[in-house]
Amino acid sequence: MLTDIGEFIVGAYLQLIEECDFIDYNVRPPGGGLKGLSELDVIGLNFKTDTVYLCEVTTHIRGLLYKNNQETIRRIKKKHERQKEYAKKYLKNFKNHRFMFWSPVVPVGYITENLQKIETLESVINGEYKKRIEQLRSLAKETTHDIKNPFFRMLQIMEHMRE
Repeated sequence: MLTDIGEFIVGAYLQLIEECDFIDYNVRPPGGGLKGLSELDVIGLNFKTDTVYLCEVTTHIRGLLYKNNQETIRRIKKKHERQKEYAKKYLKNFKNHRFMFWSPVVPVGYITENLQKIETLESVINGEYKKRIEQLRSLAKETTHDIKNPFFRMLQIMEHMRE
């Protein structure tokens, strides 16, 4: 499966801000079958802090919504359960597990309120998403080396353009 630009955004953040040593995209559980169909969008491993980041990324720029508000929350909860299951089965050697949901445009109200109720899921949405992009933009102004992430490279080009 192709890597979505939203996944590259999260990967750049994990690599440059969270200082992950390894980033992988569209990770499928081993073994194939039905279990192998449910992918994890972005996984980051930080060996220094013994932390693994498991990230679901939904880049709907017109607003996060699957069918209706209730279905949206149901799907996110289901994806979060898959994150936890994967971590328990394959990443149990890591001391710290951070489960994240990234989305730039989430309607305020039912969805944001119910996302907050998912205790082990860190929501990086709306303003928090924007803040993290701004962190990457600031870093892009200061750097020129290619980190092999197309989103961050684009930010570098934009931040270094001249008249």
